[in-house]
Amino acid sequence: MVHSAEAEVQTTLVTIGSTQTEPQYQTTEQLLQQNQDEPEPPGLKDFLQRVEDIVIRELVRNARSHAFDGFQVNWEDHSNLVSCFHCLQHPSAVERGLNVTSLSWSCTGSVVACAYGRVDDGDWSTERSYVCMWNLDRRGLNPKQADLVIDVPTAVTVLCCHPNRPALIAGGLYSGEVVVWDTSRTQDPVLVQSGMSADSHREPVYQVAWVPLEKKGEFGVLSACSGGRVLLWLVDSDQGRLILNAAYALVRQQLPHSSSSSFKARGSSTVGVTTLALSPWDSDTFLVGSEGGLLLRCSFSSQTPAEAPSEGQSVTPRAPAVFSFRARSGPVHSIHCSPFHRNLFVSAGTDGLAHLHSLLQANPLLSLRVSDSYVFQVQWSPTRPLVFAAATGQGEVQIFDLGRRSQRPAATIEQGGVGQAATCLAFNSQNPHLLVVGKMDGTVGVWQLSADLTEQSPKESSQLEQIANQVAG
Repeated sequence: MVHSAEAEVQTTLVTIGSTQTEPQYQTTEQLLQQNQDEPEPPGLKDFLQRVEDIVIRELVRNARSHAFDGFQVNWEDHSNLVSCFHCLQHPSAVERGLNVTSLSWSCTGSVVACAYGRVDDGDWSTERSYVCMWNLDRRGLNPKQADLVIDVPTAVTVLCCHPNRPALIAGGLYSGEVVVWDTSRTQDPVLVQSGMSADSHREPVYQVAWVPLEKKGEFGVLSACSGGRVLLWLVDSDQGRLILNAAYALVRQQLPHSSSSSFKARGSSTVGVTTLALSPWDSDTFLVGSEGGLLLRCSFSSQTPAEAPSEGQSVTPRAPAVFSFRARSGPVHSIHCSPFHRNLFVSAGTDGLAHLHSLLQANPLLSLRVSDSYVFQVQWSPTRPLVFAAATGQGEVQIFDLGRRSQRPAATIEQGGVGQAATCLAFNSQNPHLLVVGKMDGTVGVWQLSADLTEQSPKESSQLEQIANQVAG
């Protein structure tokens, strides 16, 4: 028997090493001594001794100076303050010539809700419309296909997402109805509605807002219409309806004297409400703007009965107005209270100006020219105390920074064709780099804002305080 075996192996061993050290014979002390032995540049010692006192004196002055207090270096590209992130649209709404009437971000900051209806004059009570939602965090977002579309039998005039529950949206309709949709209900998203009863609005609803109730965590829906009534509704999801909890009526004869004397109303004694804003600082205060240019501070706790004709309502309406600001020359389209100062708010309307007001003074503190056309909406930044944005009838959105010396806009957003009015806008409080803008042509632009427009500077709040303490002219 013969045994045989064959084996083969191959290995490679490579080692590479390197080092760099000072020569062993040179210690650190020797190297220092060597440097000291090198000749100094001619005149250097004399120069340093000559300027030493001057340099120290200037350094002490700089240390005591406040010239650069609050200065922060920003290495971002300042030339690109705004950039388009998405351009959204619902093709059916665009084809039918519907306008974007209202925008609202969900409480998570991920979903933008858009109302379609009509901004121009006409009877749109039978105009079918939509509420559309896009989730910007969803993979594969299709800008021309909304993630959810709710068909609505009449034009939607306004909507507002719930502050805590991302599935709930309150809306106002051209018909006068108030609706709450629950987007988690796939079959029938209508959770509750006011219906058409003696308690309901009979004119288009121009504002809705979620209002905290006495019971912690619960919210009611506040609605306002062109008929002069402001109604507070409770959500009864078991019965599927909104229950009227409180009613307020703005009657010309009961307005504070300074406004009623300058208000020349024709026909109806009621004041048509076009916009409404809640104070984030005082749960009893809300502000109202009217078709006739009135600007009023109102109180939820008012117990004065309204001198309005009884129309069979289940709740007696009260007169809420407690203070009037200087009337405008045309309808007030938008009011927004500052999230950084309890007494400041901004208003805008058909005069093309943005008026900065104090709750304590009748005249505006400051008026800025925004547009030669209407201003449809104005809103404060949620992160920059001195910044607000305004949507104009000329199509631009102007972003103002009150901290700048110039009263010109800090940035301008231009989107779409000339003459396509920017009808509404909304900052995103959860993602402050995003601003959404609705247009007359039915498109919705999501814009990204640079750090210049979103990051607060250290002295900004004190600058706002200085503005608030001014005495109006």
